[in-house]
Amino acid sequence: MSMREPPAKRSPYITPEGQRKLSDELSYLWKVKRPEVTRAVSEAAAMGDRSENAEYIYGKKQLRQIDARLRFLSKRLSELVVVDRPPADTSKIFFGAWVEVEDEGGDLFQYRIVGPDETDAERNFISIDSPMAKALLKKSEGDEVAVIRPNGAAVFVVISIRYGVGM
Repeated sequence: MSMREPPAKRSPYITPEGQRKLSDELSYLWKVKRPEVTRAVSEAAAMGDRSENAEYIYGKKQLRQIDARLRFLSKRLSELVVVDRPPADTSKIFFGAWVEVEDEGGDLFQYRIVGPDETDAERNFISIDSPMAKALLKKSEGDEVAVIRPNGAAVFVVISIRYGVGM
């Protein structure tokens, strides 16, 4: 039997939007999706032999997945700390900041530092637990930042910092 490493500790911080999204998912699973699947399993069970009943077997599997997600969301939502205001010093990078950085080749990148539950590559939302965010924290405009990334080290210059929704 192999021993798995315990999962890395995740930061408890989340934006109000992120918390609302997780709460909405919990509500949807509990009030809409789970009752639908329970009904379908019930109907499939009424058809007789369950051992070869694909709808029944699939429905039970789906219920286990929904229940696992419900447990996770309930536990996670109880641990989260909603950060709903900018820090006292908005000239430095903290949770919730939108940051623009420039790499050594002159390319610009924009990121928002968010909680691990709300990372989204398409929206440039990076986790506060990521190497990039950890390197950026507490830096100011003009600071150089060295980041060790999976594809190698890189150096960036902080171009701008701002707080608020959107960019």
